[in-house]
Amino acid sequence: MDEVKVIEIKKSVFAENEKDADMLRSELKAKGVFLLNLMSAPGSGKTSTLIQLINRIKDKVRVAVMEADIDSDVDARKIKEKTGAPSIQLHTGGMCHLDAEMTRQGLDNVPLDDLDLVILENVGNLVCPAEFDTGATCNAMILSVPEGDDKPLKYPLMFTVCDLVIINKMDVVPYFDFDIERCKKYIHLRNPETQIIPISAKTGHGIDHLAEWLLKQLP
Repeated sequence: MDEVKVIEIKKSVFAENEKDADMLRSELKAKGVFLLNLMSAPGSGKTSTLIQLINRIKDKVRVAVMEADIDSDVDARKIKEKTGAPSIQLHTGGMCHLDAEMTRQGLDNVPLDDLDLVILENVGNLVCPAEFDTGATCNAMILSVPEGDDKPLKYPLMFTVCDLVIINKMDVVPYFDFDIERCKKYIHLRNPETQIIPISAKTGHGIDHLAEWLLKQLP
C-alpha cells in the first residue's frame, strides 16, 4: 500500500501570520499606538477588569477597545456604557481566536490617529488565542481564582507568551483551594519574566497597580 502523504500546513499558516503580525506591530509603533492583547478563559472577568481599568486611565490616555466574540455585541455595549470609551465588536465567524489579519480589520475601524492605547479583548479560550500572534505590542491574560492554581501546568503556551498575568477574583480566595504562591511558581516556570498582578475586578483591589503598570508600558 502506498504511504499516505502528510502535508504540514500549520507551519506555513503560522509563518504567514507571524509575518503579518510583525508588519502590523511596526505600523502601530510608527503611529505611537500601544496594542494590548488580553486573553483568558470564558468567565474569568476580562470585561469587568477592563471597565475598572479604563475608568482609571481614560483621563490620562486616549483608549479604545475591540471586543472579539463568536457572536453578540454584549461586551462592546457594556464597555461603551460603563466607561464611555470607543468600543467595537469583532465577530470571528465561529473561530476561537483572532489572528493578525483579523486584528488589522478591527483596527481599520478605530481612529488610530486619535488613540494612544487599543485594548483587544480576545475570544475566551486558553488554547487557540495563544497560538496566533495578533500583532499586539503586549500580551496579557487573566487567570481567575475559581479556575485553579494549576492552570499554568495545563495550558503552558498561554502562560509562556504572556508578558503579564492578572490573577482575578482574589476576593473569593477563602472559598477555593487556591494557593497564590504556588500559582506564581507555576507561572514563572513557564515564563520567568512574566509580571503577575493579583486583583479583584469586583472590589477594585489591585486595579490601581494594574493601571500603573500599563501606563508605564506606553510609549
